[in-house]
Amino acid sequence: MNEPTLDLNKNGELTQLVSQIAEVIAQARSRVRLSVNSAMVASYWEIGRLIVEHEQQGQARAAYGRRQLAELSGRLTALFGKGFDVTNLRTMRRLHLAFPIRDAVRLELGWTH
Repeated sequence: MNEPTLDLNKNGELTQLVSQIAEVIAQARSRVRLSVNSAMVASYWEIGRLIVEHEQQGQARAAYGRRQLAELSGRLTALFGKGFDVTNLRTMRRLHLAFPIRDAVRLELGWTH
């Protein structure tokens, strides 16, 4: 029986191809992460705007108090799962209050910034 011979040139070319494909995948994943972060920041800013402008009629603090924010949190959590607790809703409200002009928000930043 003949043992298979290893063609180092072809193996090197395959290694290079794998490396190039891995780079393409890594770049695509990075772009996806940036897109998701940007979309999250934009949507959280918009949620903050809605809370401030619709529920608070533009005031810095809600006139209806904690109970209403807790109920809003409960309903959003029931619809969309975790991520909409009262603390996060307050943070979304603060995001809008800190950056009342949406274009001033750096969307490439992650939500944790």
